[in-house]
Amino acid sequence: MGHDHDHAHERHLNRRSLLTRCAGWAGTAAVYSVAGGVVSSVSLDAALAAGKPAAHTKPFTFVQISDTHIGFDKAANPNVHATAVQAVERIKAMPVKPDLILHTGDITHLSKDDQFDDARQILSGLDVPVFYVPGEHDFLDEGQGKTFLSHYGRGTHGLGWYSFDHDGVHFVALNNVAGLKPGGMAHLGDDQIAWLKQDLAGLSSSAPIVVFAHIPLWTVYEAWGWGTDDADQALALLRRFGSVTVLNGHIHQVLHKVEGNVSFHSARSTAYPQPAPGAAPSPGPLKVPTEQLPSMLGIRTANFVRGNGAIALIDASFA
Repeated sequence: MGHDHDHAHERHLNRRSLLTRCAGWAGTAAVYSVAGGVVSSVSLDAALAAGKPAAHTKPFTFVQISDTHIGFDKAANPNVHATAVQAVERIKAMPVKPDLILHTGDITHLSKDDQFDDARQILSGLDVPVFYVPGEHDFLDEGQGKTFLSHYGRGTHGLGWYSFDHDGVHFVALNNVAGLKPGGMAHLGDDQIAWLKQDLAGLSSSAPIVVFAHIPLWTVYEAWGWGTDDADQALALLRRFGSVTVLNGHIHQVLHKVEGNVSFHSARSTAYPQPAPGAAPSPGPLKVPTEQLPSMLGIRTANFVRGNGAIALIDASFA
């Protein structure tokens, strides 16, 4: 993880705070509010019924961004830099400053140093701790993600996985893109799953958990590799917790799934849309009329209001 904001990091994070990573931006921003120890995935009352949250948890807001693809310049969006900047301006205009930002991968398009630097420059004005996981586009170099890890790997384990706590919520960052084959399913691997087991072992089942990775941890569309083949082993370790929210990018569209106390949320990209599962011969940048593109990129807010049932999700496009 990058360590550009050490002082902000110390201000905002406790126990296993790793390092702040400030670099490029991708994907529709998804904003999540946490209150009473519950994240956006389930209603507050449902989570409370599953297990009493830790008493020290307090309300806070964080932002998910994904799939910036800095360096992409094809017809689907020839200026991803501008749309990333537009997303950042939306965040800066939020009435409540978020505590932290999670970037769920594909920061760059070709894993180049100048693209990582450009991404870092875009986010530098936010003055908010940013935490990263890699996308497959960030692991294209011959050194198994060496460039990504040189920017964001300090203080992480293995090929870039780590965890931290913030105001009673436990965040887990996973890498499921290492060694990914074109069209193949994502993979966590035995070492990362063993680390996850150890990481979660000392936590109370009432602790709210947020997991973020690039490729979905549920099988969205196997023919396109939109899933993680050993995700069940990770999810088995998470099911004892009363509230688990899993965030990902990669598919450049909003999809949701709920399995018991585990809910899954895919985010849009600030760079370009992709087709719905199976709606095209293959995945990839989806060219839409220029005037339509802003409506397919945007920011999603999620707010908990106890007693209102399910969380309210609001998507605001760039249109």
